[in-house]
Amino acid sequence: MQKIKFKIEQFGDFLIEIFHIVGLFVVGATIAWSAVHEYLVIMSQESGFASLKDILLMFIYLELGAMIGIYFKTHQLPVVFLIFIAITAITRFLVIDMKSLVADDSFNLIIMVASILILTIAAGVLRFTEKKYDNANECFK
Repeated sequence: MQKIKFKIEQFGDFLIEIFHIVGLFVVGATIAWSAVHEYLVIMSQESGFASLKDILLMFIYLELGAMIGIYFKTHQLPVVFLIFIAITAITRFLVIDMKSLVADDSFNLIIMVASILILTIAAGVLRFTEKKYDNANECFK
């Protein structure tokens, strides 16, 4: 009975691993496809150059791709990359919609800047504690 249970658990683990690989491949391919499409749109603009908002969008795609790549290699989701993506997205929003943001209420600008500050502090805390707890987890492997 134990042997059958062990085989079933092994098969379940195999299916989960396949699901992770296929899922990550689909997400990674979607990110690459979207980034290439956006790049082609940028290159086809009549202005002949990329704006800052375009460059920041490409950074978001880069960070998403790097996050997927790290997960493929380590099987650990780098949460700090999600924070970097959020900071870049808020910065992009500030660059694009600064006039409308301040026109509605100048307090919105303070909220956006405070959000970036909080996210930056969170990223710093994650980086600082990452090594401490990563070493502690080595004992349990």
